[in-house]
Amino acid sequence: MAAADPARLQLGLNSFGEVATDAERVLSDGETLRLLIEEAQLAESVGLDIFSVGEHYREGQVDSATPVLLAAAAQATTTIRLGSSVTVLSTQDPVRLYQQFATVDGIAGGRTEIVLGRASAIESFALFGYEIADYEGIFEEKLELFVRLLRQDRVTWSGRYRPALNDVRLHPRMPDGGIPTWVGIGGSPDSVVRAARHGLPLMMAIIGGRPERFAGHAELYLRALEKYGHPELPIAQHSLGLLADTDDEAKELYWTYWEPVVTAMSKERGFYPPTRERYAEEIATGALYVGSADTVARKIAAVVRANHLSRFDLKYDLLHMPRDVRAHSIRLFGEQVAPRVRQILAADPGDWKPTGRAPAEIVKGGKAVHA
Repeated sequence: MAAADPARLQLGLNSFGEVATDAERVLSDGETLRLLIEEAQLAESVGLDIFSVGEHYREGQVDSATPVLLAAAAQATTTIRLGSSVTVLSTQDPVRLYQQFATVDGIAGGRTEIVLGRASAIESFALFGYEIADYEGIFEEKLELFVRLLRQDRVTWSGRYRPALNDVRLHPRMPDGGIPTWVGIGGSPDSVVRAARHGLPLMMAIIGGRPERFAGHAELYLRALEKYGHPELPIAQHSLGLLADTDDEAKELYWTYWEPVVTAMSKERGFYPPTRERYAEEIATGALYVGSADTVARKIAAVVRANHLSRFDLKYDLLHMPRDVRAHSIRLFGEQVAPRVRQILAADPGDWKPTGRAPAEIVKGGKAVHA
């Protein structure tokens, strides 16, 4: 593993494009889209490393056209990396997806990344005419094709779910080797091994329970990389949270917006119904990063050590959360949490060593090196 250098740890933000409020008025979809661009600018101004936007197709979320949003953010920023969190590869055409992200990366001057996933929310399957019965096979085939498009100048390919390609060279071009491309996983060991087999960095979405239980997934990933002959690659974590001036303020604020979301999810997916007790447990030992800057920084530093992380992303928005609450959380995360995490790790890294090279280091001089 690489030497423990806290400066190499990346800290970023994720948004699922959830509609915000302002002075108790629900913003329109257009206003929320423009707010996301402002928040990307704010994230850059407070020194964060990456700003990412998801892909969803339901009421209250405006992130269904992620590449368009990222292209707008690229024009409004100059240094922060811009990515997806997660792109639903299963219901996208890999060829079109390559072209879209090549376009964004060209506009952004090489600052673009992508996280590919199978989708936990499956609305896009019916929307775009895919069968949920093909959930596993379609992702595997499309991932294989997308990786070939990233790494090969010309591609000849055939499969079940799209027309064959015969000596195709796509335009606009990405840098040689493609843009940094992660595989997002929600807990399946098979998904961990798949990421390693393709030689792609691993993004672990941890939204409930003890985050440290994913340490085994990280170790499995590193063993699988070695088995498949790939060098060590970065491991990242995506989790939910909110920063406020005090722990009590953060807990009360977040409960207001988290409780209705989890209530709806519990009915839809059979999750546990939210209670104050379970909520407190998730904050104390689980996957909610809610509290003051020092509290959240200590918790992030602990999970960075436990899960061998090179990157931690905080999902900062929830449906109808006020824009000023979101902005204050972003400022605290960049100005106080990020430096405090690095300070804690510098003082006591334990056995933490960031794996692989940061994506910003992978792409050098217009040439991507997958190592």
